[in-house]
Amino acid sequence: MEVKCINKEFQIPNPVKLFEQAFSSYPLILKEISKQGFENPSAIQCQSWPILMKGYDMIGTSHTGSGKTLAFLLPALLHICAQPTPRWERPGPTCLVLAPTRELAQQIEREVIKFQYENIRVVCCYGQGDKRHQIQKLNAMSEIVIATPGRLNDFVSQDLVNLSGVSYLVLDEADRMLDMGFEPQVRKIVMNIRPDRQTILTSATWPDEVQLLANKLLTNPIHVIVGSLDLQAVDTITQRVVVCSIMEKEERLLQFMKNLKPEDKAIIFVAQKITVDDLSVKLLEAGYAVESMHGGRNQRDREYSLRQLKSGRSKVLIATDVAARGIDINDITHVVNYDCPRDMEEYVHRVGRTGRAGRSGESLTLVCRDDWKVSGKLIEILEKSDQEVPNDLLRMKERYERVREEGRDRFNRNGKIMGYGSNIRNGWSVA
Repeated sequence: MEVKCINKEFQIPNPVKLFEQAFSSYPLILKEISKQGFENPSAIQCQSWPILMKGYDMIGTSHTGSGKTLAFLLPALLHICAQPTPRWERPGPTCLVLAPTRELAQQIEREVIKFQYENIRVVCCYGQGDKRHQIQKLNAMSEIVIATPGRLNDFVSQDLVNLSGVSYLVLDEADRMLDMGFEPQVRKIVMNIRPDRQTILTSATWPDEVQLLANKLLTNPIHVIVGSLDLQAVDTITQRVVVCSIMEKEERLLQFMKNLKPEDKAIIFVAQKITVDDLSVKLLEAGYAVESMHGGRNQRDREYSLRQLKSGRSKVLIATDVAARGIDINDITHVVNYDCPRDMEEYVHRVGRTGRAGRSGESLTLVCRDDWKVSGKLIEILEKSDQEVPNDLLRMKERYERVREEGRDRFNRNGKIMGYGSNIRNGWSVA
C-alpha cells in the first residue's frame, strides 16, 4: 500500500515497521498491544505514530477499516500522561474525539477500553444515550471525551463539561461530519478549546469541504495519505453493478438472499427509513431472519441489531447510511446498495463495510434510471479499482451526457429531468 506524506515546512519523521520501534519506551503499551493479538501495524499506523508522538498536527486520509482509530488513540494515551499538570488538577478532559455518529463514537470508546493504560478514564457522549450516566462520568473527570457534536454542545452550554484543558483534539471521519451539517457545531466546540492544542483530522475521502476545514483548524499539519486521494474503493472488494428498473429491485434482492451462504454476512443499504421497515417485513415474510437499523429507531434497538449481526445470530442487516460508518464488524462478506447512493463518497463508505482487515468482500449496487446522474462517477470508481463496468451503465452515462449537451438539462436536484420520460409537448423522449 503506497503511503505519501505532504508538508513543506519541516522534515517528516520516518515511519516505523514494528510496534516495538514505536513504543519501546512504553512497555505497558506494548503489553496491551500483545493482549489484543495484533501482529503488525497497518500502513496508516506506521506513519502516524512517529508524527503524533512528536506533537505535530496531522491529517490522515485512508480507506475505512485501515486502522485510523488506533493510529490516533495510542499517542493520545501517551499525550495525556505526558502533560505537566497532574491529571487530578486539570479542569476537564485532556483528549477530545469528535465523531459524526453515535455508532462510531461507541466503537472508539470500545477501542479505548481495550487499552487499560494508567487507569485513564473515558466517557462517550451521544444523543439518546443515558444522559445522567454521561454526566456522572464527566464529573468523575474522565481524561478522554468521545462525543457527537450535538450532545457535546448541549453539555458545554449547560456548563457540564470544561473543554479549556483539551490539548489533544481528534476530528474523526471529518468528511461525514460535514455531510451531516456539523461544521457550525464543530467550530463552536473548538472555540472552547485551547489554541495551542495538537489536532488530528481523519477522513476516508478528501473533498474540498474537508480541505477548507483542515485549513481552518489545523496548524501546519503533515498530511498522511494511504493509497490515493482519488475516490475509489479498496482493492479487496469485488464490485458488481446491475442496471435494472425500480420494479425489478425486489426480485434482484430476493435472488441475492437465496445465493447467500450460511457463513456469509450482509448489509443492505437503502435511502429511507420507510424502505428499511418495508423491506424488513417483506424479507421476514419470505422466511429470512433480518435485523434493521435507521435513525428513527431508539438507541437500544440499534445496539441490539448490531450485536445480533456481530455475534452471527443474524446474518443480514437492512439499514440507512447510519450503518455506513463506525460499524466495527470485520467479517461482513457482502454489501448491497438496494438504493444507489446519490453521493459517490457515500458509495465508497458503504462498500467499505466489507473487505476489511485484509479480508475479501463483494458489493452489489442496483442502479435505476433515476440514478443516471451518478453513472459517470460510479464508472470512474469501478475503473480505478479494475472492476467490470456493465455496458448498460456506460449507455446510461452516454444518454445523460447527450441530453445535457443537447440543452435538455432541466434537471432537479436529484439529477432527474423535469418530466423525465416521454415529453410530447417539448418534442423529445428519453429512451
